[in-house]
Amino acid sequence: MNTVPDLAAMPTTITATDPANAAAAPRIKLLPHGFAIDHPDPQIGERLMANALGVADREAMHGILRQLVKASASGERPDEVNLSFMISMVKSIRPRDSVEAMLVAQMVSVHVMAMRCAHHLAQAHDLAQHDSAARALGRLARTFPAQIEALNRYRSQGEPAITVQNVSVGEGGKAIVGNVTQHARVILSDKNAGSAAQPAPKAVRARRRRDAADAEREAQA
Repeated sequence: MNTVPDLAAMPTTITATDPANAAAAPRIKLLPHGFAIDHPDPQIGERLMANALGVADREAMHGILRQLVKASASGERPDEVNLSFMISMVKSIRPRDSVEAMLVAQMVSVHVMAMRCAHHLAQAHDLAQHDSAARALGRLARTFPAQIEALNRYRSQGEPAITVQNVSVGEGGKAIVGNVTQHARVILSDKNAGSAAQPAPKAVRARRRRDAADAEREAQA
């Protein structure tokens, strides 16, 4: 059970706070039977924490916090220093919505667990402990970059790919043969701008030779 003063009197939706108050997320104070946001003004403290976690309401904020508290545990008890580090890392990645908040929380948790496995590996006393810690560390180390890739894909989903086909290039120009695909924010020139492409010099010479040959045959006839 989480203990936060006067939560019932506060609105469910948390609006973004002003930049002056957004400098740093408040710390979490661990209590015997829960945790509390350590801030003299509970409402401002919730706003700051919600901004740091990238969520918009109290339920989502407390849900993410509860999960981070459990993931920070060293042994059987949550670690306040470890928890502060995890919240700081979440804020530095700047999740922009609830989906990113959940994914980023997983990322920092996987990192903490990977470092824990690395410690167990360094302290292994026999081959069984060494192999167990090495396998766990390997799985977590592979998971972390996959999570980064997933976050990048999610963040770029609003920027659809643009495919350019049938590019005509005039004399002296350079072209890439095939389809060219790039993400949004690519600036394309007006497709109607500019004059039509001119024939290549070799094609012009060939046509002139054909015209001359035709004229010579007509003269002989």
